[in-house]
Amino acid sequence: LLAGAGAGASALALAACSTGGGQARPTAATDTSDTDKTLNWANWAAYIDEDDDGNYPTLVRFTEETGIEVNYEVAVDDNNTYYGKVKDQLALGQDIGADTVCLTDWMVSRWIRLGYTQELDHGNIPNIANLAPALANPSFDEGRAHSLPWQGGFAGICWNTEKVPGGLETVQDLWSSELKGRVGVLSEMRDTMGLIMLQNGVDIASPDWGDAEFDAAIEILDEQVANGQIRNIKGNSYLEDLKSEDTLAAICWSGDITVLNAEAGDKWQFAIPSAGGTLWNDNFLIPIGSPRKANAETLINYYYEPEVAAEVAAWVNYITPVVGAQEAAVAIDPELAENQLIFPNEETLSNAFIFRALSGAEEQKYQTQFQQILLGS
Repeated sequence: LLAGAGAGASALALAACSTGGGQARPTAATDTSDTDKTLNWANWAAYIDEDDDGNYPTLVRFTEETGIEVNYEVAVDDNNTYYGKVKDQLALGQDIGADTVCLTDWMVSRWIRLGYTQELDHGNIPNIANLAPALANPSFDEGRAHSLPWQGGFAGICWNTEKVPGGLETVQDLWSSELKGRVGVLSEMRDTMGLIMLQNGVDIASPDWGDAEFDAAIEILDEQVANGQIRNIKGNSYLEDLKSEDTLAAICWSGDITVLNAEAGDKWQFAIPSAGGTLWNDNFLIPIGSPRKANAETLINYYYEPEVAAEVAAWVNYITPVVGAQEAAVAIDPELAENQLIFPNEETLSNAFIFRALSGAEEQKYQTQFQQILLGS
């Protein structure tokens, strides 16, 4: 995974869209962390440990240890919609209301390229020494000057085991007549299109595919939306559709299904399709307008403690980038350290693929095609 994720991060660096030439880069905000012991953290749903009362145990301990109060906000539904909300403020160097946010490699590349992130002070993050070496030098952020991984994971398929007792093995199974109108797919283009392309026999990590292969997959998506097979195309809010049984099967993210089972009854199953799943990483960034940079760095450092990383991983069931977390997980639960969604072995990783780098022209074309179907769904 680590070698693959590092390579994929490098490749995805090329995927960012240009927003136009000579615009001046914004200036970083003045850091007021010495006098302001607060922090705003924007993240995805079901992406941190949570107790039955809605508290975040690791964050509670962070505040106890540091005195920094954290406002944790579930604000990211998918990369594009979040970016759309904050891009104008970022361009002006304004505070977007988040002192750190976790986004996926290809979007991280865009923020860094446009000057929308602050450079990390590694002196405030000594636990960076625990970063898995293969993730230390992606081409979009060599030396990790602006970002650090939060979690990684897979996109695959899931289903309601009570309503679909026979289970699913392939993306093709989502198109069965028994599931008509009850299928959801993700609004993250690389995951939904990646899985359909893999089903078509395309190696999405290879540079050897292009418009023809993408167009063949987009035709399948278009057909399944037009004929009513696909009910919804959503970001993280797809979980609500599974809970309500609006959808009975979906293209989904691996750790979400473990959390869903814990919250709403143990009746969903996740699998990497037989043709393969996608592999990705989300990363901490400090937006250019954040006035609490040192506080954010203190938070990042805390989550790179192996014991803390293991505790988060035990709840979210995503792949931790922290060396030593697997050993720490043994103390929580020996079976946890063998969980393939958190600590995948070579066999599991052999069926997971990172969507290759896109040229600027490809990014614009493919996103436009995908968005047109999304808007029409």
